[in-house]
Amino acid sequence: MNITKETIVGDLVAQDYRTASVFKQSGIDFCCNGNRSVEEACEKKKIDSAALIAKLEEVTRQSNGGSVDYNAWPLDLLADYIEKKHHRYVDAKILEITPFLQKVARVHGDRHPELREVEQLFQESAGELTVHMKKEELMLFPYIRKMVKAQHENNTSVQAPFGTVQNPIRMMMHEHDTEGERFRKIASLTNNYTPPADACNTYRVTFSLLKEYEEDLHLHIHLENNILFPKSIAMEEQFTTA
Repeated sequence: MNITKETIVGDLVAQDYRTASVFKQSGIDFCCNGNRSVEEACEKKKIDSAALIAKLEEVTRQSNGGSVDYNAWPLDLLADYIEKKHHRYVDAKILEITPFLQKVARVHGDRHPELREVEQLFQESAGELTVHMKKEELMLFPYIRKMVKAQHENNTSVQAPFGTVQNPIRMMMHEHDTEGERFRKIASLTNNYTPPADACNTYRVTFSLLKEYEEDLHLHIHLENNILFPKSIAMEEQFTTA
């Protein structure tokens, strides 16, 4: 794989998700802000782009170990996967994390007041992300499946109920940005999910769950922003030019 300073971060992760680990280690957002070049991302983080590219190339040379090539999946399969894997994960983890976080904030909030802010941010995320996913499930994903079906049937007439697929995608990406910023604040407030010395087991479990939740959210948003959304726009353009 040829990686240069001009390579777009999100495109690179879409081609080989193993590169995500390199960007994570360098503090580079590959999901919400994946539309930047490697050089732009490095300049923002004051990182040597040549050194980062060397790490990225080393990762891509390794055996893929059976890693999933999401970029090769049909769009309807990818939409199904996001809904059944990541949407269900979010729903389940919100129910699991919320009582833990409430308890930790109540018990330890006096000594660690940042916990109350973390709890507030997570509750905002839980409410807004739940609505966000329903909009995808009820509006955007059905239209993507409709386009794939029409393509298989050589049907060139596909009408979007929202004018163009770019309209809901623009909204979804804006909401992804909001979630990305919210979890950057949570990570900062928790010292990147590092429990303090006086943390009890519940405290430690809560931080571990929050970290796992954020990591899943990164993959979730990446699959949409960097693969599903641009390919859906390209597919719709094929219909309009047919």
